[in-house]
Amino acid sequence: MIRSMIKSTGRYLPENKVTNQNLAELMDTTDEWIVQRTGIESRYWVKEGDDIGTSDLAYEAAKIALERAGWDPNELDLIVIATMTPDVNVPGSGVFLQDKLGAKNVPALDIRQQCTGFLYGLEICDAYIKSEKAKKILLVGAEYQSRYLEVNTEYRDTAVIFADGAGASCIEAIETDDDAGFITSIMHSDGKYSQALRAGLPARKSGYAIDPTVIENKEHFPFMDGKTVYKLAVTRLPRITEELLEKANMSIDDIDLFIPHQANLRINEAFRERMKIPKEKIYNNIERYGNTTAATIPIALDELLENKIVKNGDTIMFFGLGAGLNWGGVIYKMI
Repeated sequence: MIRSMIKSTGRYLPENKVTNQNLAELMDTTDEWIVQRTGIESRYWVKEGDDIGTSDLAYEAAKIALERAGWDPNELDLIVIATMTPDVNVPGSGVFLQDKLGAKNVPALDIRQQCTGFLYGLEICDAYIKSEKAKKILLVGAEYQSRYLEVNTEYRDTAVIFADGAGASCIEAIETDDDAGFITSIMHSDGKYSQALRAGLPARKSGYAIDPTVIENKEHFPFMDGKTVYKLAVTRLPRITEELLEKANMSIDDIDLFIPHQANLRINEAFRERMKIPKEKIYNNIERYGNTTAATIPIALDELLENKIVKNGDTIMFFGLGAGLNWGGVIYKMI
């Protein structure tokens, strides 16, 4: 049977570390306020003025993953990049990444599913491999969000949360009769809540994107209805967990480690408490990196593998919820 295996991973964070104290000097906030509401202590932002795009962050993470896999970029059958902050509106960042890697004529696919982009990417890669359309795939989650943030008191709810970074995975087709690799996945969307977390530029549903109304209404900055997003997350994340376990014919005790999207530590803790999961079985790194959106899960996975926290035979659940509304999860068994 053909299975999808994560052969290697890599991550990249900009050098510019931004602490809560740094932000307290720019807006009416404190380290205590930020930590209490989000769990974040620091994050990494591209240094202002640096000539860097999302595809540059993706490239650095991808180089590491490819080197660890021992793959030449031209061996790839597909490149998938998940991002909500592309280098430019058109074309997508996938082709920029492909060019930087020197992966000539390798098809490049962009995913715009925001916080669940990497999860959707995993499902797409698994489908390509199981249908035998691809054997070697590079999947990257990358975000350069700091350029869209207004760093002042009015927008502190978003300014303190979002960050920059990239995580990459090399995904390979293997032949095995073992119940390993990608076990199952489920994805959901509900456009009813599309206004709860959004940004209005560079596109708009009618009229020219950049006009006085857009600027006047400040649609070019991210907007988040934090209370609504929190309520949706703490109810739907437990539900998707139960759906995944039922589909895989597993119990919650069969999962060795839960790797959630790093949106807010309070959301992840509420999920853990509701599901009665021991603290040691859920991994969080939002304290150090903030919310890197499509990059949070691959960055976390790379840390876990690098520090040998997960090992062969471990069963992992990746899950998350974000703008769209999109939410979902993947169960994977380490090979």
